[in-house]
Parts: sequence; structure tokens; C-alpha cells
Amino acid sequence: MRTWQIERRKRTRHLIELGGLVVKAGVVELTGDDRATIYGAMLWMADKLKSNQGEHARSVWTKLGKTAFEMERPATPNDRVQS
Repeated sequence: MRTWQIERRKRTRHLIELGGLVVKAGVVELTGDDRATIYGAMLWMADKLKSNQGEHARSVWTKLGKTAFEMERPATPNDRVQS
């Protein structure tokens, strides 16, 4: 396989994963799959990150995302269960 094909597949996978996050967050359902609304929300988010409140927003959103990922992570035998 050629280098450009490998890079194209990597990019495609990355874009699919990002789209999956939009679905996973419930944004598609909440907006009725209105792409203008979804795009507008993303533009608002980008503006927020560029503002003087950007670092605070990034910190809050990172904590929320990490917590959500942890909550959906399947339990492993090494996880401790509190009684």
C-alpha cells in the first residue's frame, strides 16, 4: 500500500472517530441532526477556546470528558469493588 493511501486511511479513521464523539455526546439526537446547529455549536466552542476564558473552558471540558469516558469503561478483574 502506498504512503498516501495509508495517510488517507489514518485521516478517514480520525474523522470517523471525531464524528462518533458527536453522536456519543448526544448532540445529533438533541439537535435533530441539524448540521447548521452542530456546526454553529462547534464554532462557538472554538471561539470560547480562543478567548481569555479558553484555558478554563478546556480544563472544565477535559474533566467532563475524562469522567464520561471512565464511567462507560467496562469493568476489569483488576478494578476494586467497594461493598
